[in-house]
Amino acid sequence: MRVLGVDPGLTRCGLGVVDGGKGRAVRCVAVDVVRTPPDADLAHRLLGISDEVERWMDRYKPAAVAVERVFAQHNVRTAMGTAQAGGVVALAAARRGLPVVFHTPSEVKAAVSGSGRADKAQVTAMVMRLLNLEVAPHPADAADALALAICHLWREPMRARLAEAEARAAEMARTHKARLAAAAKQATVRKPVAKKPPPKQPLVKKPAVPSPAVENPGAAR
Repeated sequence: MRVLGVDPGLTRCGLGVVDGGKGRAVRCVAVDVVRTPPDADLAHRLLGISDEVERWMDRYKPAAVAVERVFAQHNVRTAMGTAQAGGVVALAAARRGLPVVFHTPSEVKAAVSGSGRADKAQVTAMVMRLLNLEVAPHPADAADALALAICHLWREPMRARLAEAEARAAEMARTHKARLAAAAKQATVRKPVAKKPPPKQPLVKKPAVPSPAVENPGAAR
């Protein structure tokens, strides 16, 4: 699998293409940095990044694109420019039907160096070691782009398997819930309807029969 890693930025946008082999074997295909002049118009700077990224996609034909996810920074202007550059890259990939995955800096550091707190020097050293590079990619944006591609190659299969397992579990839960609902409905239909007892008739008291009066008490003697 071939991945294009992109470390977005307006002044410097790192690009790195890495091939993944069996297991954790990786190979560097190309690496470079796209530069735009800081005093140029924003729209033209984004256009320059877009044109170069599209040339890379057409030339190297990656199967996926990995972009660094932008987090809030103290410099809001820098964060906005980075996010805009990342959006241009995602748009170029979407036009070609390529999947785009955003990885956080800590995910990239942990995947490459084993520590999410590694500094740029440690990341660059590990990238050189993993890709068997004799010369360190310069500037650091280039090394970060390669690190993003390596991170995607190693993490994406696991993430895909996890997503597949979660989808299967959700489908099984929906199926089980549907079966329970169907069984409950069927049990309700089969349940005999209890007949209501006839209403009780009110008790009517018979009138008392009076004893016959004795007309001639002396006759009985």
